[in-house]
Amino acid sequence: MTARFGESRQNSSRTPIVAFLLTAFCLWGTGIVKAQSTSAPAAAVGLDQQGWLKDVSAWRAQREKEIDAPDGWLTLVGLEWLKPGVNTVGAAADNQIRIAAHAPDHIGVFSVSGDGVQFAPPASGFPADLQLDGQAPHEGPLKIDDLTPSVLTWHGLSLIVLNRAGRFVLRIKDAGAPTRTAFHGLNWYAPDPAFRVEARWIPYTPARIEKIPTVLGNTLDLPSPGVAEFTLYGKTLRLEPVLEDPHGKTLFFILRDQTRYDTTYQAARFLHTEFPDHGLGQPGQLTLDFNRLENPPCAYTPYATCPLPPEFNRLLIRIEAGEKRYSP
Repeated sequence: MTARFGESRQNSSRTPIVAFLLTAFCLWGTGIVKAQSTSAPAAAVGLDQQGWLKDVSAWRAQREKEIDAPDGWLTLVGLEWLKPGVNTVGAAADNQIRIAAHAPDHIGVFSVSGDGVQFAPPASGFPADLQLDGQAPHEGPLKIDDLTPSVLTWHGLSLIVLNRAGRFVLRIKDAGAPTRTAFHGLNWYAPDPAFRVEARWIPYTPARIEKIPTVLGNTLDLPSPGVAEFTLYGKTLRLEPVLEDPHGKTLFFILRDQTRYDTTYQAARFLHTEFPDHGLGQPGQLTLDFNRLENPPCAYTPYATCPLPPEFNRLLIRIEAGEKRYSP
């Protein structure tokens, strides 16, 4: 406890217990005190805890498998901005973009023009074993889409061009990256059913477009269909999700809580849920299981581009559940 909270609010006429309660009250107002110091969250009523624990454990095991996959976030070793015009790529020193991994000397030429990127062979021709979307490579435009982009592969190497705030960037992954070979698992809070809460779904009519900040300093315009209202530690709280994929069937919550100061990733954590029981356009209920909070890609590699939580989703309580900070 810091002196500025203690000395200015205590005097010798108060009993130790009264002084403690007054200090705790002041700390709560600043969001510094742990939520557990008032009351613990209530456990879910009627929950099959053994079945729930089995599901959470299986989900976490799958999450670790995905992080450690040959194309998972631990393999991301480069994020190179493409300049307008010609960009040569490969491991050789004469390339404009040099790949610091086991790769062919010259992979190809990425030409940026207008709102697209063309791919062509280098002067020496496409290297043996290079593939474009699982087929022999060919000259032509690349598909640039966050969901189904064109993918260039060579052994354990993969290259994808993405659009970030109107600029094109080359994402480079290497299945043999040291960040992957040194992986020894994720860090989690122990599963706690008290952090599985039922929320009231309040739809927006019409749906809103929210500006979601990113680590690049730009914003993403993503649709938000409503807000989830729930109770934790006796407090009524709200979180606003967005839709990553307009055709998908999950809500995407980008949030931050007070554990960011000591035990969880500082920038944000993510939570994906199913749609509310009556759909997005009608009032209803949905489950928020904070035991499934996960880190964003930026927690594992400096080469990821991640969204940050909007002001609405920056909570002044501690959610001691889900994934903790990653320790390589």
